[in-house]
This record gives sequence, structure tokens and C-alpha cells, in this order.
Amino acid sequence: MISLIKEIWKFLKVRKKYWLAPIFIILFLFGSLIVLSQGSAVAPFIYTLF
Repeated sequence: MISLIKEIWKFLKVRKKYWLAPIFIILFLFGSLIVLSQGSAVAPFIYTLF
């Protein structure tokens, strides 16, 4: 997992695409929210966010 993050950061630095960093962060946060809330009591409240 850490190597993936390092690889993405290297890509952003070499290509000078720093504006993509917030997009990757938001995607990671939404993905982790879905994985962590699957099958829990918090799941019904996620639907109110979207």
C-alpha cells in the first residue's frame, strides 16, 4: 500500500500534475468510507451523504 502511494506521488512530481493530488485523496477517503462502513450500523447514514 505504501509503495502504491509513493509511486503515485512520484508520478505527480515528474509530470507536474499536483492538481491531481486532491482528487486521489478524495477518492481514497470515499473508498475507505465504503469499505469500513459495509455491514455496519453506520451504513444507512452514508446514503444521506449522497
